[in-house]
Amino acid sequence: MSQSIKSKLINDIEELLNVYSDTTTTHINPELLEFMDTTTLKSIIHNILDQQEHVHKDNREWLERFKIDFNQ
Repeated sequence: MSQSIKSKLINDIEELLNVYSDTTTTHINPELLEFMDTTTLKSIIHNILDQQEHVHKDNREWLERFKIDFNQ
């Protein structure tokens, strides 16, 4: 397995974890994930994206409820 592919996936995971600028920066020690294969790393990315989508959806729902309450 190409180490550069794994490094890219690890960097992608870090970027996803650092999407929100108001939080502290997350750095992943590459040695920690070295034993994982690309399938596992891609799965982690997929799970992070799913969680972020869920958060955005929840925020939209909250905003819509807030707008309704505000306009009453």
